[in-house]
Amino acid sequence: MSKPQRVATDRVKKSGGSQDTGTLGKAISVLDIIANSSEALRFTDVLKLSDQPRGTLHRQISNLIDEGLIAVNRDNCYTLGLRLLQFASKAWAGNEFRNVAAPHIQKLHEATGETVHLGVLRDIEVIYLDKIESRQNIRMVSQIGNTAPAFCTGVGKAALSALPDDELRERVERIEFRPYTPNTLADAAALLSEISTIRSTGNAYDREEHELGITCVAAPIFSRTDALFTASVSVTGPAYRVTPEMLASWTEITRDTASAIMQSMAIQLSPRS
Repeated sequence: MSKPQRVATDRVKKSGGSQDTGTLGKAISVLDIIANSSEALRFTDVLKLSDQPRGTLHRQISNLIDEGLIAVNRDNCYTLGLRLLQFASKAWAGNEFRNVAAPHIQKLHEATGETVHLGVLRDIEVIYLDKIESRQNIRMVSQIGNTAPAFCTGVGKAALSALPDDELRERVERIEFRPYTPNTLADAAALLSEISTIRSTGNAYDREEHELGITCVAAPIFSRTDALFTASVSVTGPAYRVTPEMLASWTEITRDTASAIMQSMAIQLSPRS
């Protein structure tokens, strides 16, 4: 089994599989498998990665095709359907947090010249909600809407650090500490120790922990009204050009950007009386 397929299997297991969910949950798990595999999957591939019976899986896939959420190409492999693009465009356009943060991450990009990410924590992963590319020729492989593990990314660790202690411990217990690179944190103790440092300094780092050659500095963003909403902003660049000294020089402006986003959230997203 290929690496992308193993990752897809892990994602289904982390979400509890499909055996204890309803029809919608089963359909979402199938969609998740197809969406998060970098290889084209046929029915038999999805069957191996899913814990659903053949007949149930066939019905789920047929329904997803009928609704335009997945499609079948000439090789009888599944691809994401165009209807998802409609959903995505409306979601991005209507996401108030992303709109509130946009001018602040633009200023951070202008100040550093490097790639800036806005991420929001979802369970034990971080979703890239927005991104401004570097002025340099090198482009990051991250994409808006993609997810990444929280424990080995700067944006993820920063967002984890803003969680309440009990919620943080519960989520960390469910992390599978896969060694993406030789620099990846090995276990929960190492992650919790680093989160303690992040809380005291206000900054998180990715020291080539998720991808070799990629490094970043990040700062946490949290809501004053929702303790479980945590996000972060980061400045990212290739390690050959972005030195540890450069990252250190961006710690304050990254924290200031996160603070400015939180202030704008309090003003623009607070409940109206």
